[in-house]
Amino acid sequence: MKRHTYKKLAFLVSFIFLSGIAISQDSQKPFKVITYNIWNGFDWGKDNDRKEKLTTWVKSQQPDVLALQELCGYTQEMLLEDAKKWGHNYAEILKTSGYPVGITSNQPIEVKEKLLENMHHGALHCSVADIDFFIIHFSPFSFLKRHEESKIILDKLSKLPIKQEKYLVLGDFNAFSPHDADLYKNSNTLLESMQAAEKEHDHIRNLINGKMEYGVIGSLLGYPLIDITQRYTSGMNERFSCPTQVFETEKRSEKTKRIDYILVSPSLAEKCINAKVFNQNETYYLSDHYPVMAEFSF
Repeated sequence: MKRHTYKKLAFLVSFIFLSGIAISQDSQKPFKVITYNIWNGFDWGKDNDRKEKLTTWVKSQQPDVLALQELCGYTQEMLLEDAKKWGHNYAEILKTSGYPVGITSNQPIEVKEKLLENMHHGALHCSVADIDFFIIHFSPFSFLKRHEESKIILDKLSKLPIKQEKYLVLGDFNAFSPHDADLYKNSNTLLESMQAAEKEHDHIRNLINGKMEYGVIGSLLGYPLIDITQRYTSGMNERFSCPTQVFETEKRSEKTKRIDYILVSPSLAEKCINAKVFNQNETYYLSDHYPVMAEFSF
């Protein structure tokens, strides 16, 4: 009788021990965040092949949080349906018209504010795992409008509780980082194409006196927010986030640029263990932008 009891006790102890190891290993898994501009909501839902391939790629990455831009044609229900395909049971969308941003997660999402007033596409302020996320998509046409939008985000950041040290601003900023200024010095094709666009279209004003503008990202870095991708990459080949190879016949590869970012608080920057832009062949044809990723260890 005693021997039987000892066996049961030994089994129970072993089970608890192994369960503890599993929990410990799971808790050590990095917290992964990805931001992705998916390009016109897969042509407003008509490009099922590209959607399926992008969904498969996201699932393979197993992010904890996925921030999305250009959810054109999406509803809340549609986004949640897609989210479940890559293992997320929670999703929130900013709006159901125009070019919405959204977020999906494997943890509950608390929507704190939907920012639409004086924003070109809008921004979504959410909380996941006690981290504040600002998912943005700034104007592609005007640096002055982007400055206006960045001021709105900075104002919202300033109103976070003093004790809140974990926050991110991520998405498609349509703006250049001062960290990359030297990398654009010899990018004559990109600058010339931007100059030509301004001559052709009165509503496009992305340059200052014909030169590249770095103040929008600069103002956010001065808050301070940390450009975490810059810390883990070297050179434009590792950093550029668009255009992808979907435009290869137009030779847009000569106009590579970085306009998608994950900007994080100093506290989160200390917890960051990796960041990268997935701009290699696996994502060449999934969108016109490349996804950006950051991992944190808590």
